[in-house]
Amino acid sequence: MLNYKFLANKIGLLLFFEAGFMLTAALVSVIYGENDLGSILISALITSGIGALLWFFSKVRSPEMGKREGYFLVAVVWAVYSIFGALPFWLSGYIPSYTDAFFEAISGFTTTGATILQNVEALPHGLLFWRSLTHFIGGVGILVLMIAVLPVYGTGNMMLYQAEYSGANFGSKIKPRVLDTVRRIVHIY
Repeated sequence: MLNYKFLANKIGLLLFFEAGFMLTAALVSVIYGENDLGSILISALITSGIGALLWFFSKVRSPEMGKREGYFLVAVVWAVYSIFGALPFWLSGYIPSYTDAFFEAISGFTTTGATILQNVEALPHGLLFWRSLTHFIGGVGILVLMIAVLPVYGTGNMMLYQAEYSGANFGSKIKPRVLDTVRRIVHIY
């Protein structure tokens, strides 16, 4: 049986990180003085608010994570990040349909690069930066970022790493040091 409380707690933490990334896009918007600042800040507030609720009401005593939780988290986090990642596009009005905004966000987080926009460069700098960040986060891997930032959960991190990179073989005597691998991936990317 899945540990839903544990999963809600981790998704809440991941939403905090997504809100933090949104705030960097807000900073770009401030620098350029464009009209997308409000929509990015509101999106960050909504994202961090939902993240806080999930995190606060699902505190866990035992940070154990099995393979099931790892695989479930890998599957769900892409959708959750895209649901909230669509908010800046949609609330700004530059992509008036939430479905199209969701497509734009999921395209970034999955690094497919597809777009519904005819002229991507017409977006304000803050939204353009947010769009680029979705590609960066997707390229590095949302869960790889989580593993790099939350090394406290040792065993669970290995499960997430294994779920995210299914080709990785952990049966041999030489086991990769997950945090070192994550650092190298981020550095190269």
